[in-house]
Amino acid sequence: MRYSALQILKQTLTGNRNWKPVWRHPDPKPSYDVIIIGAGGHGLATAYYLAKEHGVTNVAVIEKGWLGSGNIGRNTTIIRSNYLLPGNEPFYEWSMKLWEGLEQDFNYNAMVSQRGIVNLYHSDAQRDAYARRGNAMLMAGADAVLLDRDALREMLPFLDHENGRFPIMGGLYQPRAGTARHDAVAWGYARGADSRGVDIIQNCEVTGLLIENGVCTGVETSRGTIRANKVAACVAGSSSRVMAMAGLRLPIESHVLQAFVSEGLKPIVPGVITYGAGHFYISQSDKGGLVFGGDIDGYNTYAQRGNLPTVEHVCEGGMTMMPAIGRARMLRMWGGVMDMSMDGSPIIDRTPVEGLYFNGGWCYGGFKATPASGWCYAHLLATGRPHAVAEKMRLDRFRTGHLIDETGRGAQPNLH
Repeated sequence: MRYSALQILKQTLTGNRNWKPVWRHPDPKPSYDVIIIGAGGHGLATAYYLAKEHGVTNVAVIEKGWLGSGNIGRNTTIIRSNYLLPGNEPFYEWSMKLWEGLEQDFNYNAMVSQRGIVNLYHSDAQRDAYARRGNAMLMAGADAVLLDRDALREMLPFLDHENGRFPIMGGLYQPRAGTARHDAVAWGYARGADSRGVDIIQNCEVTGLLIENGVCTGVETSRGTIRANKVAACVAGSSSRVMAMAGLRLPIESHVLQAFVSEGLKPIVPGVITYGAGHFYISQSDKGGLVFGGDIDGYNTYAQRGNLPTVEHVCEGGMTMMPAIGRARMLRMWGGVMDMSMDGSPIIDRTPVEGLYFNGGWCYGGFKATPASGWCYAHLLATGRPHAVAEKMRLDRFRTGHLIDETGRGAQPNLH
């Protein structure tokens, strides 16, 4: 069923009795061409692009919980491509281009809103760093505007521009950035993959990897053994635990990242704003809530919850940048488990175990990378070759020293 205004009218006139389920709930088959572990944004996008772009439809996406129960539903919904290094910027700009046509592509309303993002700077040195990043963005085909104090004050008059310790001197602005409805992204990819024959198997935990003579031939699950020609892990904060089943130790740590939303308010924040004198970022949802977050908690964990000192730290950053939010009441908070790579950049690559592939290490950049991650992972699985915009995201860069130390990505575990 294709969604359209005409379809909505038709269903309304017939009492909304003929809507079809958005996806099936199949039992697992004995074998597949590809098994994807993890029905989050990246796993579902990979399945979608495998089917749509490469014609590989004998695919199973296996999820231990329910579809979208991981980080795809536990983030602050920001999409952007304002990165610096050549190993990252072309990739995220490709993701931005995919975001711009995503809803038309998979025929689902993901509420993509290109309302812009501003990274504030507070010193001459930080201005120069942002100018460098903006130039790198322009060279990669992205958009970037360096705002001075007057231009920024006109755009965001409610900020504390004259803060005694951290006066706001300007910002780096990317107009095409913005937000998207995180769970709707998962639902749209799931619907698109399912409609092309992909099996999405929920409540099916992977308990082991089948490895025979150095080749991964399938998975052991809570619902039995499932064999496959290729197995692709895509499990975010659980990456280390899943890959340990193959005897692999990853250059990754798992940390919890907390996020928050306030009560609904009248429109005040027009886009996304990040604080340059501390790690704080904020936007406003369509329902009026202020959505914000900050640093990861400074300890390793697999729990989807945080602690109160980080809550205090994040709120202090917000109050310093924008004192007006001190009048707002916090509605709820949540945590997502980040797989933090040691250089702050992701990994999309085959592993030393033949037939086993890995996608992870996304740190703070997982949600905004969803379309490009799925596109490039699908390309790797279908062709055996890395996609051009992801060719530097190899696992062996930690052995060879070709790291992608991208400070524009957010906090890194080696800095904590």
